[in-house]
Amino acid sequence: MDKLDEIFHLQHELNQRIGVHTDAMSEEEKGKWVLNYTRAMQQEIAELVDSVPWKWWAKYQEFDEQNAKVEVIDLFHFLISIAQVLGMTPEDVHAAYVKKNVVNHQRQDSGYKEKDHEDSKHI
Repeated sequence: MDKLDEIFHLQHELNQRIGVHTDAMSEEEKGKWVLNYTRAMQQEIAELVDSVPWKWWAKYQEFDEQNAKVEVIDLFHFLISIAQVLGMTPEDVHAAYVKKNVVNHQRQDSGYKEKDHEDSKHI
């Protein structure tokens, strides 16, 4: 089992344990859980922001790198759960990432001067 497969497996087990069965959801449930996980990710992002001294006017803040790392992992938990709700496998995530990475490089090569909604439809 490679690392991404293992992460997906572990997240599936955790979701099952807490009663979220991502592999048997109706379309309505999928929408609900994508929204739930997205909201949870917003909170984790806020916690990540709080790990860095973002208040330029406050002198007491320090960068909490260890907590920042934990918040990144929390984000992965929810992101993998969203992928699972959408029926994505580790192979699907890898393939889509590679394709989108190519698109992002093409955008940089072209100067990315205007949005092209068509350039990502094949992903």
